[in-house]
Amino acid sequence: MKDQNLPDPMREQLKGVSRRDFMKFCGVMAVSMGLPMGAGVQIAEAITNPKRRPPVIWLHGQECTGCTETLLRPSHPSLEHLILDLISLDYHETLNVGSGHQAEDALLKSIANNAGEFILVVEGAIPLKDGGIYCLIGGKPFVDLVKETGAKAGAIIAIGSCAAWGGIPSSPPNPTEAVGVPQVLQGKTIVTIPGCPPNPYNFLSTVTHFITFGRLPALDHLGRPKFAYGRLIHENCERRPHFDAGRFAEKFGDEGHRNGYCLYRLGCKGPVTHANCPEILFNEVGGGTWPVGTGHPCYGCTEQGVGFNMPLYSITDIPQPTPFANQAPIQPSRPSPHSTAAVAVASAAVGATIGASVMAMKKLGDSEDKKNSSS
Repeated sequence: MKDQNLPDPMREQLKGVSRRDFMKFCGVMAVSMGLPMGAGVQIAEAITNPKRRPPVIWLHGQECTGCTETLLRPSHPSLEHLILDLISLDYHETLNVGSGHQAEDALLKSIANNAGEFILVVEGAIPLKDGGIYCLIGGKPFVDLVKETGAKAGAIIAIGSCAAWGGIPSSPPNPTEAVGVPQVLQGKTIVTIPGCPPNPYNFLSTVTHFITFGRLPALDHLGRPKFAYGRLIHENCERRPHFDAGRFAEKFGDEGHRNGYCLYRLGCKGPVTHANCPEILFNEVGGGTWPVGTGHPCYGCTEQGVGFNMPLYSITDIPQPTPFANQAPIQPSRPSPHSTAAVAVASAAVGATIGASVMAMKKLGDSEDKKNSSS
């Protein structure tokens, strides 16, 4: 029985945090997931209710443990708060206290006691060649372990690019025939959180949504949460104004690179990569950052067929070279003396936006011509 004199873990975690700040945090988390601000109250009730802690089984395949490492970085919630208060981490091969048969027995016991209720998190790719012998856990092929555990899970999350679609282990020539979780557990709903590593808050928000509402967040056609992967990086990049103005860094260390110009010519994959890196950032201690913010082009780690499959500094096509410039369908309820002027202003704004994009593409083309003629 729990000693009633021991301090409550949640109370210790929230010591020094006002109710106002806590509710503000829950509201921001709700909005970041595309939920109304009012959902913050439901989130607050869920994450402070010890009876709603879901059991979690975390399996490791072909990977570097970077996805687990990334969970060391966030502070709300911190790693210890996550695994001790928000969830019940029953099995994790990196964090297990026991080992060998003791750890395997704990895994089997958790599966048996929580069938249909536990969250299965898979980190790493799954090799299929030669029956999966290139990744064995407890003498059993990892692919078999994933199938057996996935069949009894209440929810399944593939964290990181390796688990989402094969990642680095599946890069050509893919000697072990590595694949992601969706290719092994076909017919099941798999939440994919790609990235190398993924932003920890994309994973934490997904788990929080499941704890709060008992269901997974809205997913795109690849199983990625829409709140995190619904927009292209290119749309919200802080260097986007330079792209629209035709200002590009041509090589590392040149004047354009030092002045923070667009990194497209250096191989930035932002125009074809769906993720929320510019908005949520990494390493919040010290203000947060992300690869493009440090002067390195995005290499598309969240996109299958881009990250780890394209040359790092190759230039991608731009599927949407102009900003979204359609006029809002606003119809006045009655004639207004200002309606003509408003239309004129709106038209000018649209024209300016399209003009800027045309100039950007023209400058990019001129730069290409100069480069080709000099070579």
